[in-house]
Formats: sequence, structure tokens, C-alpha cells
Amino acid sequence: MSDASPPGGRAILGLLALSAVVGLVVSLGAWCFLELTHQIQVGVYDKLPGDLGFDGGAPTWWPLPVLALAGLIVAFAIVRLPGEGGHNPAEGLKMGATQPLDLPGVMLAAIATVGLGAVLGPEAPLIALGTGLGILAVRRIRTAGAPVVEVVAAAGSFAAIAFIFGSPLIGAILLLEAAGLDRQKLQIVLPTGLLAAGIGSLVSIGLGQWTGLSTKDYALQTLTLPSFARPDVVDFLWTIPLAAAIAVGCMAIFTLARAVQPAVMRRAFVLIPVAGLVIAGLAIAFAQATDKDASEVLFSGQDALPGLVNGAGTWSVSALVLLLSFKGLAWSVSLAGFRGGPTFPGLYMGAAAGILASHLPGFPITPAVAVGMGAAVVAVLRLPLSAVVMATLLTSQSGVGAGPLIIVGVVTASFVAVALDRRRDPEPPSPPPGSAVPA
Repeated sequence: MSDASPPGGRAILGLLALSAVVGLVVSLGAWCFLELTHQIQVGVYDKLPGDLGFDGGAPTWWPLPVLALAGLIVAFAIVRLPGEGGHNPAEGLKMGATQPLDLPGVMLAAIATVGLGAVLGPEAPLIALGTGLGILAVRRIRTAGAPVVEVVAAAGSFAAIAFIFGSPLIGAILLLEAAGLDRQKLQIVLPTGLLAAGIGSLVSIGLGQWTGLSTKDYALQTLTLPSFARPDVVDFLWTIPLAAAIAVGCMAIFTLARAVQPAVMRRAFVLIPVAGLVIAGLAIAFAQATDKDASEVLFSGQDALPGLVNGAGTWSVSALVLLLSFKGLAWSVSLAGFRGGPTFPGLYMGAAAGILASHLPGFPITPAVAVGMGAAVVAVLRLPLSAVVMATLLTSQSGVGAGPLIIVGVVTASFVAVALDRRRDPEPPSPPPGSAVPA
């Protein structure tokens, strides 16, 4: 919305109706994208090796050609197609609108990145899909002005992001906090966006006798953790250094990505495939050094997060340290060369750091994982409210006892991240409107 006065009642009703239709269409598009990337992952890493005669599953070297191919596809989308393959993930999670002309390149880069195993998530491409389809829908109405385009594009992003988070609430809070809307814009964008997300959610959960489209293979699920009634002093004492350490680690990952990215992009057709080979090599090295699968290092982590938490007892301290090291490096390389969102790798890394911290004396796994996820999200996105809500909802089955610790951890990680930013750049430029500031 611009500085124009808010639309009248009939105009609001028209916007709501249009947003509901856009929400339905965008949710169908989001499901198609997520289902496609999921089927590519399963087909390439699970089914294709058997079809080629590898009866024992994918051979050790399998990720190497797959990630190299992913790098070639992403390089083509960045260099040859409009839109440069989407937003730069090393800059955080941007909320700007994606033009319909840019969508083919953005989706191609995202499908190659997410589907073939790079360490980035689908949330950024989903936002691009939502805004792009929203703009395309509005352009069919010749009398629609810029304010309508902005509102409906935002509604499309609400509907798309709600699909992967499994809840309109998390997606709405994340998008609203990142966009930084003023009160006048909020009065229009919030109801239209929530309606689009709510109507679109019917595509997933169903209506009446219609069961909806399944998202259980990729939507975030509430984690199963031991019940945690209330924190004690020891929990608070461990929360602060854990959150600070996670913020420092995320800062190091993003700093490395930004340092190597200019060199990678100067020779994209050569060095992005090389980046894919590096990611694959890190995954293979991790699998050889531990008894765990290479997939723990590959991919964004939202599919593997429940298994990581449920199987926390099967991870040794050394294996967790190696996981954080190898996946952290793979995440940094992915940020530098590929296209996707940074949120889900942060959640996974935060949970892994929390499981590692649960080996400290007097620090139960439930608050450790909750604090780890919240601290990682705020360190990556700089969105404290979104980080608190996300970590709280993901651990809600274990009770409300971790809530105060999540808040303390998020605040600590936020202050540490801001302090490190100021040391690196004493007078940083103001972020562009509609963007989440990166780590």
C-alpha cells in the first residue's frame, strides 16, 4: 500500500474475495512445488540407484554427480534466465515481490537446489511463488492499481508460506515481522493475508468429506520431546551461553558464504557445480566418519528434524560435533552458490546444537532443543517474535515450561548477532523495505 487513504468497504470486500481466490490458487501451486521437490529427492536418492542396478542402495559417491548437476542447473537459471534464480540466500530471507516473468528461473533454481540436495529450504521460493502468482492475478484486472497489487501479492505469500510451516499463524507472523508494515498497511494486509492463508489451508487439511492434499512428508510437525514443566536456575545459566554460541556460529557461516560468493558468481557455470561437489564431499566425509547417513548433511533439514530429535539418544557427542561442522560448512557453501531459503537449515542446526548442549549437566533436552532452534532462527533472520513463536509451537507438546527460556535465548542471540554486525560494519546501511536482515 502507498500513502493513499484506506479503501472503502466495497473495495475491501473485493480485495478479500480476490485474496481468497489467490490463496486457493497459490496453495495449489505451493503443494505442486513441494510435492515435486519431495518426489525428486526420493526418486534421485532412493529409487534411481536401484533402477540402475545398485541393489544395496545409493553408492557412496552418488551425491557427487547429483550435486554437480544441481549446480549446473542453478548456474543456468542465475545467468541465463530473468530474475537471477531468485533472491540471494546469503542476504537472509527477503520479502520483496517477484515479478511473474522471473518465476520460471526462480522455480527452476529452487527445484534443483531443494530437490537435489543442497542445504537450503523451500520457504524463499514459496514466497516468490506466492507474490508472483498474486501479481499475475491482479494484472488480469486492468483497473487495479499499485496498492491492490501490493496487497494481493502479500496475500499470495501468506498462502504459500503457510503450506510449508503447516500453520497460517507461523507464516503470517514471519512475513508481517519481516515486512515491517506500518499501521495503515497492516489494517489491509493482515486480514487479506490471513484470509488467503486460511482459505489456502483448506487445500491441505480438507473440508468436510474432502481430506485435502497430504503435506506430511515436508510440512513442519510438532516435535516429540519429554515433558518439561518449569525451568530452574541451571537451565537459565546454560541458556545464555548456548544462545550466544549459536549466534556466533551462524554469523561465521554467513560471513564465510559472503566472502566466497563474489568469486563463485564471477564464474558461475564452473564454480557453482564445484560448490555442489564440495557439498557432496562434505556429506560423504561425514557418513564415512560416523555411522550416520549422508542425508543428515544434505538437504535443508525440515524432513530430517523430527528424526534427529526422536533419535537424539543414538547420537554421540563426537557425531553431533561432526554434524554441526560438516553441515555448517555445507550450508555456507549452499548460501554462496545456490538458491533457496536459510530458515530450515538454521532450525535443524539449532536443534542439533541443543541436543549437543543437553549433554551438559542439569540441562534437559527439551529446553536445550527449544532454545537452540529459537536462537538459530533469530540469528539467521533477525526476527525475534518469529523465532519465539516458531520454537514455542514446535515444542508445544512438551508443555509451556520452555517458553521463558526460549525468550531469554532469542533475546541473547539477537543481541549477540547485532553486536557482531556492528563490529563488522560500524555504520551498516539501512535494510531495504520488505526484507529480513540476514545473519
